[in-house]
Amino acid sequence: MMRKVSHKMFDHQQLCRARTPILSAIAFTATIFFVYANGIISTIALQSSSASTKEISGELHIRITERQIMSTVIKQPLRSMQEEIKEVDRSENQSSVIPPFSLTVEERIEWFRKKVPEFEILKSDNLTKEFLGRVLEFFNNECDVRFFMTWISPVESFGRREFLALESLFKVHPHGCLLILSRDLDSIQGYRILKPLLDRKFKVAAITPDLSFLFKNTPAETWFEEIKSGNKDPGEIPLAQNLSNLIRLAVLYKFGGIYLDTDFIVLKSFADLRNAIGAQSIDVSKSWTRLNNAVLVFDMNHPLLLKFIEEFASTFDGNKWGHNGPYLVSRVVQKVAGRPGYNFTVLPPMAFYPVGWNRIGGFFKKPVNKVESRWVNAKLLQLSGETYGLHLWNRQSSKFSIEEGSIMGRLISDHCVICEYKYSS
Repeated sequence: MMRKVSHKMFDHQQLCRARTPILSAIAFTATIFFVYANGIISTIALQSSSASTKEISGELHIRITERQIMSTVIKQPLRSMQEEIKEVDRSENQSSVIPPFSLTVEERIEWFRKKVPEFEILKSDNLTKEFLGRVLEFFNNECDVRFFMTWISPVESFGRREFLALESLFKVHPHGCLLILSRDLDSIQGYRILKPLLDRKFKVAAITPDLSFLFKNTPAETWFEEIKSGNKDPGEIPLAQNLSNLIRLAVLYKFGGIYLDTDFIVLKSFADLRNAIGAQSIDVSKSWTRLNNAVLVFDMNHPLLLKFIEEFASTFDGNKWGHNGPYLVSRVVQKVAGRPGYNFTVLPPMAFYPVGWNRIGGFFKKPVNKVESRWVNAKLLQLSGETYGLHLWNRQSSKFSIEEGSIMGRLISDHCVICEYKYSS
């Protein structure tokens, strides 16, 4: 059960007590990777069992039987090392699909139509056909808590900072499961990145998402088809960023669980959270002024998620930063607040966003005197209370080095599982 939030701005909202429908376990034998000259041999064997899930319509219940799963899961063919290398190399060209500035809408649509084939995440192939089967294989009764992340950037840019987020998640949830929706990490190079966690028996996987499946029978289905056909203006903001905003909503609506950005350090267990979103800022009356979508905790088929997806498709604007992300969830929650049928909790900033983007730099600096040391200790004590995790605002903090003895340095030391991070002096 979730801890009661004392702030008066949250009193009108109650946690949804309905239990999320449980997907039956579809047991597969483990996929065995041999990273040698002959490439990867992938073996997936389906044992006798069945699974049930809800189709995105919210009304239609589909029984996914063993026969249906077998028709969904297309075994990956044996690929040569040259093909695997090509798969890794393709991510280096991802920047080529960022539209140039100073184009008219018509010019940008024409430019984008030519570039669509280069945008790997939009493609349908054998990997996307395997998506549903692999997800059902991955999530089973051994998962105490179900987590999702997305990664649509080149695999080479998944660095030490992002890996620290994974370490902190498993430090607090050693029996949790983390699924990263990513075509780029679903590769040899991605497997090597995750291997230190896999070697320690943590349950983490990168799986190429099937966007057509995720968006099917949702308000985003038409929007996605227009994007794939190159008939919609993607805007000047990289499409990957906006796709991530939409994918997180769709995957939670399909499967239920917890979404986290990759620049989030987990500090305490999420197991008691249900149907929650965090406030980024509040006013003097303790009422929220902005929400954020870096952390989302929702049951499968939650009506608020459907409203988020509807808002994304109907108001999409690829030229305004945050319009399809943090501002979107703020707009929708403001509209539905107090209406019956929308059972969720808005948590105060201290839960997920205890420091703003403009002050995050102070968390990376080591104290240089007794006053600063006392401030560091006081802040760490505060974080150990009602804070579930710390959003690092990577757009701002990526330029800072983590100094030993800083708040970040102390948090990493306490919440790492491999603990090989090298601090700056």
